[in-house]
Amino acid sequence: MISVFQRPIFPSICFLVIAIFAIRTLCMLYFIKTGRRRVDLKLKPNVKTIIVIGSGGHTTEMLRLVRHLDSNKFYPRLYMMAASDKTSENKIIELETCLEVEEDGWSSNYRVVKIPRSRSVGQSYITSIFTTLYSILMTVPKVILVNPDLILCNGPGTCIPVCVIAFLMRVFCFSNNVIVFVESVCRVKSLSLSGKILMYIADEIVVEWMELQSRYPRTKYIGRL
Repeated sequence: MISVFQRPIFPSICFLVIAIFAIRTLCMLYFIKTGRRRVDLKLKPNVKTIIVIGSGGHTTEMLRLVRHLDSNKFYPRLYMMAASDKTSENKIIELETCLEVEEDGWSSNYRVVKIPRSRSVGQSYITSIFTTLYSILMTVPKVILVNPDLILCNGPGTCIPVCVIAFLMRVFCFSNNVIVFVESVCRVKSLSLSGKILMYIADEIVVEWMELQSRYPRTKYIGRL
């Protein structure tokens, strides 16, 4: 008896499936680039949010943004940070503790998860390909488990694996999330490497300098946060 895997129809089905997802990916990239993709998070009773933490000044900038989120809307919150980051976790706990005092109930709605850093400062681009792939592999189950509605990120390459996974979840119809990248205030004339990569898959690229918005028309200028 001829197995189904040996019949000519099986390769055809595989090709059809691959073609469907390839076309879906291209369409999604096109809608993002042209700004035609719209997801209204206001319709959701609560927005499951992944907040990707960089380090140092990037952490400070992101936590400043988190402080202004609506506590009754953006929860639960999953903070994702590089395993090598030794200081950001304490800052996250400090912020959530303060918010718990200000608005009761915040602290019970957050969690901190550590992932491998995709690229270290000064690391070559060639070797960073392999560390990024490893980081993506280790991050997949964490992001899928949360199935976020919103991903907030800025700065370092820690955000790349998270955003790539979130994008692929859309491609495979597992999620309809929104990716928002907030460029660091330090970037005045050009986007960071993370910003340039996420230009293709992030729904919004937010910049704090008008010069950046002029150079990259797809970005959104909002002034200083």
